Amino acid sequence: MAVDQQVREKIAAELWQAEVSATAIDRPTDSHPELDVVDAYEIQLINIRKRLDAGAKVAGHKVGLASEAMQKMMGVDEPDYGHLLDEMQYFEETPIDAKKLCFPRVEVEVGFILGEDLPGEGCTNEDVIAAVEWVVPSIELIDSRIKDWKITLCDTIADNASSCGWILGHQRVPISEIDTADIDAVLHRNGEIVAKGNSSAVLGHPLNAVSWLARKVDSFGVRLRKGDVILPGTATRAIDISSGDHFVAEFAGLGSVTLDFT
Repeated sequence: MAVDQQVREKIAAELWQAEVSATAIDRPTDSHPELDVVDAYEIQLINIRKRLDAGAKVAGHKVGLASEAMQKMMGVDEPDYGHLLDEMQYFEETPIDAKKLCFPRVEVEVGFILGEDLPGEGCTNEDVIAAVEWVVPSIELIDSRIKDWKITLCDTIADNASSCGWILGHQRVPISEIDTADIDAVLHRNGEIVAKGNSSAVLGHPLNAVSWLARKVDSFGVRLRKGDVILPGTATRAIDISSGDHFVAEFAGLGSVTLDFT
């Protein structure tokens, strides 16, 4: 390990307090430049286990840095991942208090719900197609507990891949009835279009992100299970939010999902 367990616990505690207080901290890699990716995932897991011990349940996983542009920006050649917990789910009908977050942003994603467990090592896109029950319109709410989003790869991984919430639309489409590699997405904020994209921006095909995720989490002893929600990465750039914003994400052939902030 690049840092010892005591340092991991210290960074995890600082990130935990930052989230609870909605007060961002300096990036951990500034004070611990030797921090590596394995350390970062272990720090993420410290805080996830703490939430599970308090009663939360794993509802799925998210893939981050799934576009070539984001990977180049972060100087990496593969995505990262974070956990989606049941207590992180928001609902279209319930506005979110933006003051309880640090620097929230909205990402538009073609989501998946698994109808069967996925294999781990060796998982292929064909395995994903066989296991996915529903394709769903979704928004991931991301938030960095690190000041001004000035993060390295290890910072964001330690911070649960900068995830803080997820919202699903009501529509469900069987994966056999939609080309998940070519879904146009449009994000409206307060009635104006603020982002457009296509699901092909997600590693060339969002199924590539899901099969990568299944293989990656397997290396940490985790499997993607029936009922899990998988967010494979954003089809558009991330959009900053302000109090009072009303978002609508529309997906061709897939429906829409809304999100409001008080």
